Amino acid sequence: MAQFAVIGLGSFGATVALELTKLHHDVIGIDTIKRNVENLADQITHAVIADATDEHVLEELNIQNCDAVIVAIGEDIEASILCVLNLKNLGVEKILVKAKTKAHHTILSHLNITKIIHPEEDMGVRVAQALNYPMVSRYMALDDDHYIIKVPIKEKLQGVNLSGLMHLSPQVKLLLVKRNNQIFYETDSSFTLNQGDVLILEGLLKDLKKLSECFQ
Repeated sequence: MAQFAVIGLGSFGATVALELTKLHHDVIGIDTIKRNVENLADQITHAVIADATDEHVLEELNIQNCDAVIVAIGEDIEASILCVLNLKNLGVEKILVKAKTKAHHTILSHLNITKIIHPEEDMGVRVAQALNYPMVSRYMALDDDHYIIKVPIKEKLQGVNLSGLMHLSPQVKLLLVKRNNQIFYETDSSFTLNQGDVLILEGLLKDLKKLSECFQ
């Protein structure tokens, strides 16, 4: 179990805090708005009304002992930056920050933090990808053009030879096949697909696209 702090408990921050709690981590949530704190008080490890722009307050909360801190302050860019500077001064090594604007991102990029997050932009990309590739239920970007995708097998591919399908785009790597409660990390040339199977594939976007029509 790790210990995390989430500063700013609006929609994004609250979601992060709750999800980390569901994953059985120790989570301290911080916000200046009483209502936001009260909404999570009974759902996360600690919920505190505090001003994260005050370095002494953060120190008293032992934020420096957290494995990572997520700064999810929304509209107040100045408060977000002050908070990051306080965390850096306290020696926090892993800092993830929600950026609201391009200017905010530019400033954060000079502060040597772990990751800059654009939740609205990231969600927009996911929605567009979901519309463009409806056969892909989930994906994870490894970099700008390299992805791991999850593809559920539909009825039209029932009985299709997996090896023959993968030969359509040989650069794509099959990581595993999930069939009910079974996981197949390796399959032989006679392996055929069943409706409901799930494929986890890895490759460049251009190579994954070659397979996309087969899954529609």
